[in-house]
Amino acid sequence: MCLAIPHRVIALKGPNRALALAGPVEVEIRTDLVPHIKEGDMVLVHAGFAIERLLEEETGELEKLWEEIRELAGP
Repeated sequence: MCLAIPHRVIALKGPNRALALAGPVEVEIRTDLVPHIKEGDMVLVHAGFAIERLLEEETGELEKLWEEIRELAGP
């Protein structure tokens, strides 16, 4: 089973690379598989690769659900 985590793109770093946030964690991701990513986009990331751009109407609820998961997981 694969697990993709939602990330918010905060900066483009060049061809096929971006900085993204998953909660409070900033990571560099590859964007080879999802063309035309922009700052502010929400993407699903698996193994360091953005695999899907999410629609804006999907992002609010998904962010809330992941925040609940982080809170339940604890420090």
